[in-house]
Amino acid sequence: MRRIIFNQKGGVGKSSITVNLAAISAAKGYKTLVIDLDVQGNSSHYLGFDINQKSDKTIADLLNQTASWFSMASPTLDYPQPTDYDNLFLIPSSPKLDKLEPELERRYKIYKLRETLDELEKEYEHIYIDTPPNLNFYTKSGLIAAHNLLIPFDCDSFSQQALINLMDNLAELRDDHNRELSLEGIVVNMFNAQANFPRQIIESVKELGFPVLEPYLPQSIKMKESHFQQIPLIHFQPKHKLTQQFSLLHQQLSDVKQAVKS
Repeated sequence: MRRIIFNQKGGVGKSSITVNLAAISAAKGYKTLVIDLDVQGNSSHYLGFDINQKSDKTIADLLNQTASWFSMASPTLDYPQPTDYDNLFLIPSSPKLDKLEPELERRYKIYKLRETLDELEKEYEHIYIDTPPNLNFYTKSGLIAAHNLLIPFDCDSFSQQALINLMDNLAELRDDHNRELSLEGIVVNMFNAQANFPRQIIESVKELGFPVLEPYLPQSIKMKESHFQQIPLIHFQPKHKLTQQFSLLHQQLSDVKQAVKS
């Protein structure tokens, strides 16, 4: 299973959703890998990795192997790094991604991540891909490599317009590069159940025909505390409502996947 989490709008919780769903997969016994394609490295930080520390086992180093004729290639399976949690591994981000991007584009290496995941998928049952908040080379590479797409959504009018624009871009990319890419649904994040406006926005999104998943993930200070402590919610506050909603969302996605298989 290869799942990518993407929205062109920033601040919608891509990294939070990526890491917490991945942590639940790992806690359920699946050997799970997070790949952080965002130069900001929020997923990497969340899982306790400092992207500014010297390392030659980041996603930038792995992709750089595909752009250099003379690099001493390391085996792909050397790149995933263990985290503090059983079954949960990370290929961290790196500031080197910025400088590397033009070279990868020049050499048209946009399919190399898909080839890499073909190999990694033999070892990892669940692969989660975190992305930058724009449709750049790395995001396109991730969308080409993935099988399933989740779109975080934070219930404002700007998000709704961004969603419409995103769907147009995704349709073109899917037709041109990856017909296997399936939209699993839109994840409502930072939902305020006490306000009417978020429900109005959600209803308008549904009326446009977009698949909105339930449960909605509520606003909670526990998410920020979880970020600060660098501990995913399933390990930080396993009985908290937000953690339970994440678990229900994970179960729903698993149930749909099993139904499709059968």
